[in-house]
Amino acid sequence: MRIVAALASFALLAACVASALAARWLWRRGRVRARLLATVDDPFQLPADESRGWLSRWLYLAGFRRSWAPAAFIAATAAGLTVGSGFAALMFGLGAVGQFAAILRLVPGNVGEVFLPIAYGSPWMSAIVLTLVPTLVVRQARRRRVGEVEQDLPLALDLLATLAQSGLGYDSALEQLLRTIPPERALAQEFRAFQVDLLAGRGRIAALRRLSRRVEVPWFGIFISAIAQAEQLGSGLAEILRIQAEDLRQRRRERAMAFAMTIPIKLLFPLVVCFLPAIFVFSIGPAFYQIAQTIDTLLAPYR
Repeated sequence: MRIVAALASFALLAACVASALAARWLWRRGRVRARLLATVDDPFQLPADESRGWLSRWLYLAGFRRSWAPAAFIAATAAGLTVGSGFAALMFGLGAVGQFAAILRLVPGNVGEVFLPIAYGSPWMSAIVLTLVPTLVVRQARRRRVGEVEQDLPLALDLLATLAQSGLGYDSALEQLLRTIPPERALAQEFRAFQVDLLAGRGRIAALRRLSRRVEVPWFGIFISAIAQAEQLGSGLAEILRIQAEDLRQRRRERAMAFAMTIPIKLLFPLVVCFLPAIFVFSIGPAFYQIAQTIDTLLAPYR
């Protein structure tokens, strides 16, 4: 029980230290942001990257854009660390790990000895997984957001090209496009933010660059670069949009083919780690057990 108490105390101390460091970081960040905002007349004139740290920007790209998102992420990570450490200490204190190891030792042929490191490390693995849950959630949200942009962008480009060929300007065509895209989609949200930048008085090129930094998707960045170049050179927008849409479709086809070619390699690890040991134990384990019994019977008179 002393070990359990020591581990619980260590987990609580780690959570307190993490919370104190997070509060200190947020306080210093707030002071720096206040100084930056005090040096300009309009807060919107600040570039998108200068007023955010790496954590805030990572959460921002994943769609978590509230001011309290970094503090919530740090608090959730500290809570996961505390709960995971407490769970690991509880498992060791109740003797569950030892019982699990004893059950593995009962497997015939000493096959269970192979899985003893997993049994002893499972509580700490659970603690690590609980600590990384907020990170996994943010990473999944970022992937979902990127997938939505890549899925909606080719159709949006075709529609913009059609509207541009019909005689509409870029702003009018964009407004018509936003009426067809559900407002909860990532691409619609970013285009709405682009319109807000234009209404705030920014130039179109600067607003396009901010839009590219907010999304940070390679295909979307290529599209924004083409639009900015067409805006600077005064060339036709419809043909550029058509070319970009076809290029995006071709890239998606190549990416799908490359992903299909990597599937056999990705299946190799679960086959070797998960299926082959079970098949080995089920098929050869009884034979090894009988051989061990036979050897034990033959050596019994000499003991």
